[in-house]
Amino acid sequence: MTPPRLRRSILAVPGSSWKMLEKAAGLPADTVFIDLEDAVSPLERTDETRQQVVRALTELDWRAATREVRVNDVTTHWCRRDIELIVAGAREQLHGLVLPKVEDASHVHFVHHLLNQLEAEHGITQRVCIEAQIETARGMVNVEQIAQASDRVETIVFGPGDYTASLGIVQLSVGAIDPLYPGDQWHYALSRILTTARAFGKQAIDGPYTQIKDLDGFREVATRSQRLGFDGKWAVHPDQIAILNEVYSPSREQFEQALALVEAYRVATHGDARLGAVVHDGEMIDEASRKMALAIVERGRAAGL
Repeated sequence: MTPPRLRRSILAVPGSSWKMLEKAAGLPADTVFIDLEDAVSPLERTDETRQQVVRALTELDWRAATREVRVNDVTTHWCRRDIELIVAGAREQLHGLVLPKVEDASHVHFVHHLLNQLEAEHGITQRVCIEAQIETARGMVNVEQIAQASDRVETIVFGPGDYTASLGIVQLSVGAIDPLYPGDQWHYALSRILTTARAFGKQAIDGPYTQIKDLDGFREVATRSQRLGFDGKWAVHPDQIAILNEVYSPSREQFEQALALVEAYRVATHGDARLGAVVHDGEMIDEASRKMALAIVERGRAAGL
């Protein structure tokens, strides 16, 4: 499995629009995924659109460090063709596939074996990772098996839109918070995805918030998943990227405090006393404290602090 990447902001862009692809190439998202699924009309899920995606991946000058494609789910007649043409055409310019509506391990197995064959056939040296998107009740029930289905699975992604429909929730805005719900209606889903991802060494990514003019609401839902421990969130509009890059990065103050804690614990445990716990800034710190601080340091360094 490839090492975890900085994944604060993940920009979705429809593969059917060349104009939007050109614009997306210059935006400061950590990852861009080109969508061949929900953002593309069924009538446009053609080889012409797939070849346009290949052209975008291989010809445009991408600012995002990671480029991926969301293919159609494995129960559709588009999926195999999506994967074959994109992988063969983009080759090393493709870092991963976002696999939507994953409901059990067999969905991942299909894509895993197909990628094995395509990489061998075309001599592709950069292994393509899989991001498994959980969007249904069945997928959520089977999320642990899905996370372990292949060593290509690098990320578990929450898909709030189809998940809302799957559960029969009366709501029209994807990813929105229902003010009538007594609490956070997404807490269970997000917590289960996060816990599963961490148990098996994966990243956890929150899904989209489609009210693109409501930046305050977007910041609120992003902050909630960040506080849980999520690595990042999807953006469906350029204005959302900067918010994500801010929310999912530690502040300079947090980063420096974490550095100081790590250093204080290092001195305490490696000095003459070799203490297991020590008081730092009026608070007892121990090995658990060091691990917490180190996670902040690593995230801050990845973000360039």
